[in-house]
Amino acid sequence: MKYHHIGIPAKKPQTGEIYLESYDIYCTEHDNNPYGIQYMRYGKKCRLPKIVKEVSHIAFEVEDIEEAIRGKEVIIKPNSPVDGLLVAFIVENGAPIEFLQFTKEEKKNEEKFKYD
Repeated sequence: MKYHHIGIPAKKPQTGEIYLESYDIYCTEHDNNPYGIQYMRYGKKCRLPKIVKEVSHIAFEVEDIEEAIRGKEVIIKPNSPVDGLLVAFIVENGAPIEFLQFTKEEKKNEEKFKYD
């Protein structure tokens, strides 16, 4: 397991944020700073679980997403938002945790993530 980013819910617009219309999310790029910080603002039409919209999450890159979530409280099932990537969310001790499994060498842009 390798650290990937931290997602922090934001109430106010952030410098450099982009809008993801299909998810009604405004977010910054995690790779625009040395610590992997990503700010996210959620619109009224966003369908993510309440805990993801209200509590900061930490994201890890894993080799096997099914193994990473086995026996855990899954709040977003593994899904493939873009070719070559699987994502899932769990809750651990009240905190949302995101797992990312890249299935191709070329890592895809996280702005295309699907959170179903």
